[in-house]
Amino acid sequence: MRKFDYSFLTNGLLPANLLNVTADISAIKAMDGVRKSRYGQVFTELEAVARVQSIKGSNAIEGIVTSDERIRAIINQNSAPLNHDEAEIAGYRDALAEIHSGYDHIDFRKRDILRLHEMMLSLTGYGFGGRYKTEDNVILEIDAQGRRAVRFRPTPADETEQAMEQAELAYMDARDDANANPLLLIPCIILDFLCIHPFRDGNGRMSRLLSLLLLYKSGYDVGKYVSFEQAINDDKYGYYEALRKSSLAWESSENNYFPFVEHFLMTLFRCYKELDDRFSLVGGKRLTKKARIEDTVLNRLTPISKSEICAKLPDVSPTTVEAVLGEMVKDGRIRRIGKGRASRYIQSS
Repeated sequence: MRKFDYSFLTNGLLPANLLNVTADISAIKAMDGVRKSRYGQVFTELEAVARVQSIKGSNAIEGIVTSDERIRAIINQNSAPLNHDEAEIAGYRDALAEIHSGYDHIDFRKRDILRLHEMMLSLTGYGFGGRYKTEDNVILEIDAQGRRAVRFRPTPADETEQAMEQAELAYMDARDDANANPLLLIPCIILDFLCIHPFRDGNGRMSRLLSLLLLYKSGYDVGKYVSFEQAINDDKYGYYEALRKSSLAWESSENNYFPFVEHFLMTLFRCYKELDDRFSLVGGKRLTKKARIEDTVLNRLTPISKSEICAKLPDVSPTTVEAVLGEMVKDGRIRRIGKGRASRYIQSS
């Protein structure tokens, strides 16, 4: 059976680029406490936006989709799921909410992992939610001609429970070691979870829920405000390629964790950088929505569109963006280039 051992994280031989990224993440994270105390309402609004993006993004990675309108209705519990995909989405909503509200009391341990999995699949009608797989599974890949091939053979079903127990114990042991950086440890246990593939269905989505859980427990909660799952979905090819590289020779404990760790950290860094960008726009000024829109345009050296502003400020409505842009054009601070949907805005010279 696979041996789980994370002691290599404390041997002083870690790649410099990984250590640099963890330092960059920690530096940006240090600003969060001050900002939350000053701009609590902004964080509340960002959390609502990120929750929608997380539920949509994590399910989209697995091909589980519905319209944005239906996503919002399901998330706000204004409508019951209308089909199987929506039942999957609603289950993820509930599991994510459980992590957001109770991560202090949840951990990488059997009873919590099984409970989250059961919650995630509770509306689908499946009878295997909350139970480890009872039959062996394989991870397939499909080439350009549509031909299927086995890319990876996860842990056999009859060894799954023991493998999960060993992974859990190895993780707990490493987490208690003050020399093990949690930002490096977390992607390692997530990779092992994915390679064990302990469930018949839902392993990918569970890995992202567990990623958030362990990050939150270690004090890295950016995923509440900038969707970590959507960031993965935005670079889905890179994610799967890193997973492929790090799972090579996993069965014999000879795999290289670092490609997956690097992708995980860079995804997390992008989330922190995006959050930082939203606040650094206005420096020490009052962080009103109007001020943030104004600074987004005025700090640009090149024209920016309304949709690009909305992407940078997801908690601000398009109507508000349009109104502020109109005022800025009227008072001469910016000028409009183009018409209609092609309109872009830049500071007046």
